[in-house]
Amino acid sequence: MPMQRRLPKRGFLPLTRKEFVVINISQLEDFEAGSTIDPAAIVSRGLVSNIRDGIKILAKGVLTKSLTVKAHKFSVAAREQIIAAGGSVEEI
Repeated sequence: MPMQRRLPKRGFLPLTRKEFVVINISQLEDFEAGSTIDPAAIVSRGLVSNIRDGIKILAKGVLTKSLTVKAHKFSVAAREQIIAAGGSVEEI
């Protein structure tokens, strides 16, 4: 049997790819105003069960409270919405 048929196929995805858990801004409305949101708080609330390689905050929804959000990545629009609501953003 030829060598290319004997070796396993791995596809075109990089093996060192990082998988982030996605959290939308609308899900952060459940927290109280002025609170600090970090990965431990997100897991304790039950928004995610496994953090994998990190948490990414996306801008789907509207944020009306000032929150301090600590996450691994933020989209540009999410960062702007959190700051516009009077909160702060910190990348871990």
